[in-house]
Amino acid sequence: MPVMVLNYIWIAFFLVAFVVATIKLVFLGDFDVFPAMMDSTFSSSKTAFEISLGLTGVLALWLGIMKIGERGGVVNVLARLLSPVFVRLFPDIPKGHPVTGSIFMNIAANMLGLDNAATPLGLKAMEQLQDLNTKKDTASNPMIMFLVLNTSGLTLIPISIMVYRAQMGAAQPTDIFIPILLATFFSTLAGIIITSLYQRISLINRTMLLTLGGACTVIAAVIWGFGQLDSVMMNKVSTTVANIMLMTIIIGFILAGMRKRVNVYDAFIEGAKDGFTTAVRIIPYLVAILVGIGVFRASGTMDILIDGVEWTIGACGLDTDWVGALPTALMKPLSGSGARGMMVDAMTTYGADSFIGRLSCVFQGSTDTTFYILAVYFGSVGIRYTRHAVACGLLADLAGVIAAIAICYMFFG
Repeated sequence: MPVMVLNYIWIAFFLVAFVVATIKLVFLGDFDVFPAMMDSTFSSSKTAFEISLGLTGVLALWLGIMKIGERGGVVNVLARLLSPVFVRLFPDIPKGHPVTGSIFMNIAANMLGLDNAATPLGLKAMEQLQDLNTKKDTASNPMIMFLVLNTSGLTLIPISIMVYRAQMGAAQPTDIFIPILLATFFSTLAGIIITSLYQRISLINRTMLLTLGGACTVIAAVIWGFGQLDSVMMNKVSTTVANIMLMTIIIGFILAGMRKRVNVYDAFIEGAKDGFTTAVRIIPYLVAILVGIGVFRASGTMDILIDGVEWTIGACGLDTDWVGALPTALMKPLSGSGARGMMVDAMTTYGADSFIGRLSCVFQGSTDTTFYILAVYFGSVGIRYTRHAVACGLLADLAGVIAAIAICYMFFG
């Protein structure tokens, strides 16, 4: 499903751009529009390759660090810490069933940004949940809760986004770390509450109240604390805290590896090799989406779309500074690569350190690719009827988008 959707979107980029350009040529006498569209295909493909090439070193660094953490048992520790909470979010799973461990491992790997480890763990968890499912073609409650926890995108370390910001010349690539952490928290919280309401899971118990209440208190304290600072100091403190946290994570992973008697150097090298492979693998995808977006923008269609939304929002008396980042938010539930292309395009067009550039990055990090995850995970076990999974996933996405806008105004507005 997501592949077909992206296929139609990519085709629409070219066809709509061609129609608009033809209208501008015939009726407005704009002889520059087609040369601009062709120039954009060359410049966009060059940009895509340069970005992918530039990602290699930083991806190798972070995937190497993550491999040390994985070998050092950090994922297992997170799984044990999350155990009391997930037992109550999945009441239909028999106590002590092996699927519980797979779910914990998948969520913990996602939180650490270990995509390569998280997907196989997620597919394994889905297979085990299907074994417990009495209606093999219909999603069960635990399946839907598991999917929403994935699609809400709770991530502690948004590695790829910081890498892209560094490649696009951001002065402080980590300045979106705290905003993404806050936005993804609200997305996940909304997903849990909405799905629990659908499934009539009571969150009024000691464990959930302490966990969710404690997390909300911490987030509220963070927002209040930053709210006491002016924008310049807020940016400095946020960036400093983010860098301290990231460096602490790196040192913590190395110490965890040493404690487990892991050869941390070899583990780093193994993970770093994946960084090179990943950077090469994304080149064709990034070229495809950036060329499509480049043609769409060069034809003037993107400006027409954004101006239309901006006029509508302005007519309602609302601020419109965030509208330029909206394409990233709209694309994210459909395609991760498409949203990544929109994010890169926003940073290229407006600047990596512009409000729109930063907001696009926070949009990218605050939710996950809902339809892609639904298709891959449900498709792997033959689920045809998804029940309320799509509604819960999209509502969680909406909460993340709204939170991202509010938080970016607070930090960067």
